[in-house]
Amino acid sequence: MFAVVSLFVLVCLTAKSHADHHHHPCHSPNMTGFMTVMSLKGEVKAYGSFTYDSMGKKLRFRSNESHPVNTSLGLDLLMFFEEGIFYEIDSKNQSCEKKKLHCTMHPLDIPDDAKFYTTVHTGSPSIEGEGLKVSIWTGTFTDSKGWKGHYSMSVTMGCLPISTFYFTETTTFLMSIMEVETEIKDPDLLVVPSICHGQPLEETPEGTVNSFLHEFM
Repeated sequence: MFAVVSLFVLVCLTAKSHADHHHHPCHSPNMTGFMTVMSLKGEVKAYGSFTYDSMGKKLRFRSNESHPVNTSLGLDLLMFFEEGIFYEIDSKNQSCEKKKLHCTMHPLDIPDDAKFYTTVHTGSPSIEGEGLKVSIWTGTFTDSKGWKGHYSMSVTMGCLPISTFYFTETTTFLMSIMEVETEIKDPDLLVVPSICHGQPLEETPEGTVNSFLHEFM
């Protein structure tokens, strides 16, 4: 993990001379894959599968299923970013909670207001199959309750996210994406399950911020 942080710092220190201000954010395609959420102390907060509908702006994330990790959270989230709502699903206990989204930030798409920082090669650019060219995008975000943070996102030239660092006043963590396929393999995962039908929108306790990122804080 120290090596990852060191690489990130090195990129930040050397990137300015390579920045191209003519770049504009791209948007990720539909995706199915796996995601790891890790603190910079090395704690695995979650590991799980995701399905992402880039056009409909829908995300299903299910952690601690196929590859359980002792320290990871057990989550099943279905998020509708355009509607501003999400569901916390507990299939084992056949329960569901419907909640309001206060922040639509998530690691599977570059925000429209992201700023291009630099393009770098990871590994070796001169040896076939041993390098990857990525662009780095940075920005800040504020939710509807005034919570502020910063991010740095690494994306392939084909607009597939690789990893995103998130920084806030209280925590820093890394989300890594792997084994991505550019398709929705199971569309039913993005449909509201029957146990959630008719659920009222829960009131948000004062001081609570609901977002994909806040599930890991």
